[in-house]
Amino acid sequence: MATVISSTAREELERGMTLPASYYSDPAVHELELDRIFGRTWQYAGVLEQVAEPGAFLTCRAGKTPVAVVRGRDEELRAFVNVCRHRGHEVMQGCGRRETLQCPYHAWTYDLDGSLRKAPRSEREPGFDNADWSLRPMLVDTWGPLVYVNPDLDAAPLAETLGDLPAELLRRGLDPSTFDYKGRSRELLINANWKIVVENFLECYHCPVAHQSFSRLLDVDPDAYQLTASRWSSSQYAPVRSSSGRERPYDPTGEITHSQFHFIWPNWTLNTLPGPPHIRVLVFQPVDADRTATFVDGFWAPGTPDEIIDDITSFGAVVGKEDVELVESVHRGLRSGAIERGRLLLTSEHLIQHFQLLVHDALSD
Repeated sequence: MATVISSTAREELERGMTLPASYYSDPAVHELELDRIFGRTWQYAGVLEQVAEPGAFLTCRAGKTPVAVVRGRDEELRAFVNVCRHRGHEVMQGCGRRETLQCPYHAWTYDLDGSLRKAPRSEREPGFDNADWSLRPMLVDTWGPLVYVNPDLDAAPLAETLGDLPAELLRRGLDPSTFDYKGRSRELLINANWKIVVENFLECYHCPVAHQSFSRLLDVDPDAYQLTASRWSSSQYAPVRSSSGRERPYDPTGEITHSQFHFIWPNWTLNTLPGPPHIRVLVFQPVDADRTATFVDGFWAPGTPDEIIDDITSFGAVVGKEDVELVESVHRGLRSGAIERGRLLLTSEHLIQHFQLLVHDALSD
């Protein structure tokens, strides 16, 4: 590995220093992250309603691993590595419904439980046993309308990663199990390392400068903007700012009076803006050391008017575009090698420190 994990790095992070700049572009670090972070953690896969009926499936990625989530004839939800055991072609694409899972390359056909049903011409091969060539299993679990997968079959349950977050959402008026899925938006490819994109999400120190409309809507003053962290997640809360005659980007009237921005290790977030009850799942999916794919899935309280959904979604897109410009500039700066590392201001950026310690500990494991 090109970059060595320093034995003193954790002490430096605890003092407020950042991860080394090289960690944000070194392909060797990226490969280690795919193995030790994305190969061992719960990651957002998609929407439960898309796999509600027997034969329904969806596909996604967990780091570098292609994943298929399938509802069996026995109504059991299963997840598999979406790679044919023959020669590695991806078995399924997108989402839909099937009676069997057939690879489009040589027609190896799997049952909905992942077992190999038929491999053309395999009867000509002495000793070939279908039972030896099932799709590789993965862990799968759900929370309300959300589906999660984990490549590590020995991982702790999803509930351990979520911690008190489900109860905290309920306490603040949000019950995702009652929400309707309203579609995916903001599918982007960002020219920045995934950690830079996460770290930008984890602080609002930049908001007064870089997000003018956001700062007109929410009180981002450090005495009003609340930051909290737990073992595997962190949260940001902000009240609606008094308008004082200034035009707001949308009408925030509704049951939810405070914004909520929750980060859950390693790369997914839950976001709620003032207005009607809703959550928006924003995911930061690493593509390579220099690029990150993102998307947002929106879930809203039944009966929420389409125009309000459109207003809040459009506002989120404006803030998101501003963030893309920021993180791509940070990536260029760090990749240049001009600085070795940075210095956090922990009163405003301690959630970044929390995240970087999780990264450090995972890579040092």
